[in-house]
Amino acid sequence: MWFSYSDKKVMLDFDLSEMYGVETKQLKRQVRRNKERFPNDFMFDLTAKEYKSLRSQIGTLDRGRHSKYLPMAFTEQGVAMLSSVLNSQTAIKVNIRIIRVFSKMKEMLLTHKDILLKLEQVEKQLQKQDGKMNNFEEDIQMIFEVLKKLLNPSQATRQRIGFKHYD
Repeated sequence: MWFSYSDKKVMLDFDLSEMYGVETKQLKRQVRRNKERFPNDFMFDLTAKEYKSLRSQIGTLDRGRHSKYLPMAFTEQGVAMLSSVLNSQTAIKVNIRIIRVFSKMKEMLLTHKDILLKLEQVEKQLQKQDGKMNNFEEDIQMIFEVLKKLLNPSQATRQRIGFKHYD
């Protein structure tokens, strides 16, 4: 189950252990053994105060399901990284799927790069003609600008990950 944590979605270790088909203590052990794979924007330990606040969002907890130890919270990147350190069939399948998706994304980005280069060539040819543009050429110029924005989206500033307390 995803929880909102400082404008980020996180999952807790006990939900992820269930999802990946491993015990929570095994998941925590693997994370601690591979600490360098989990920077703070991938995973963090909740404080007692944060967990208490989060428990009020969760509602009633199932008896025996939750550990007496504070849980770890994982962002989307941390959930994906878990698939590479856990050794369950589900984790292996998830990891293979992630690698395939990233390969496909890389292929698509390279295709978009080629399209952008061709658009720039056509744009330069239009500008060379006589410096004056008619309405048709202005429309084409506007299309180029829109396509460039779609192919090169600006990087949004990242917000700090942290827990917001609602007192």
